[in-house]
Amino acid sequence: MKLVPRIPSIVNVLQTRCAINVKKCLMHGSPSCAQQNQKKTNTTIDPEDVYRHGQLTKDWWDEQGVLKGLHSLNLIRIPFVRDGLVQCSPDERDPTPLKDKKILDVGCGGGILSEGLAKLGASVTGIDAGKDLIELATEHSKNNPKLANNLPSYFCTTVEEHSQERKDYYDAVVASEVIEHVYNKEIFVKACVETLKPGGKIFVTTPNRSRITQILGIYVAEYVLNIIPRGTHQYDKFMTSPELTFLLERNNCHVELTYGMIYYPFSNRWELSKSQLLAFAIQAEKLK
Repeated sequence: MKLVPRIPSIVNVLQTRCAINVKKCLMHGSPSCAQQNQKKTNTTIDPEDVYRHGQLTKDWWDEQGVLKGLHSLNLIRIPFVRDGLVQCSPDERDPTPLKDKKILDVGCGGGILSEGLAKLGASVTGIDAGKDLIELATEHSKNNPKLANNLPSYFCTTVEEHSQERKDYYDAVVASEVIEHVYNKEIFVKACVETLKPGGKIFVTTPNRSRITQILGIYVAEYVLNIIPRGTHQYDKFMTSPELTFLLERNNCHVELTYGMIYYPFSNRWELSKSQLLAFAIQAEKLK
């Protein structure tokens, strides 16, 4: 995988527009005491967040729409998962290298990542708290001829509920662009790990909690460029790589890899990077 050390310098390009909007955006992005207390709740689900994502069903599969960044993210997150599970050279690569792997896609939404993994042969289970999104994912996969013989299975449930039914079951768990929408992250990580077989892998991608992410990922992306629906992210829900590493290790996992991720909105392109300022990807193994 190609790593690049640079970060996008679009702040300078957008300085004037951002200055006009930043005061307004600060009111939306600053964590309040009430928001901080939400982290202490005993559930992973934010009902308002589920509702917001449910409003995007009509746009979910538009690869040039408001979720185009999620579609293009598949170009790096699918190889990230594949290479973490299967060791082989490009010349030897099977078109369905994940055919013997059971994978749980947590917070699957409308199935963008689930379908991508299923195309590589994985037996994919997608779960999401949004009923409308699960219905969309189910319907879309049925109409995808590339998945005719390997449809993902979708369930409207939470990971903590699912973990009670399928402990030590999956070869891999993927939580991509999900944990930043979760209330109680400790419960979330614990439940994800519980569904994994000993020796199984967990893959997480998420924005990093940093001021540059607050500026670029929220203020600029949502309020200046409008490339992400407003209100999609709340800064106080973001976490750092060391914080996630701590939760994984506390739940009997060993972190094997951590990469930074960069998104270039004007070209709709993602790259893995040495810098974790904007976003990061973690791969960890559940210890036996």
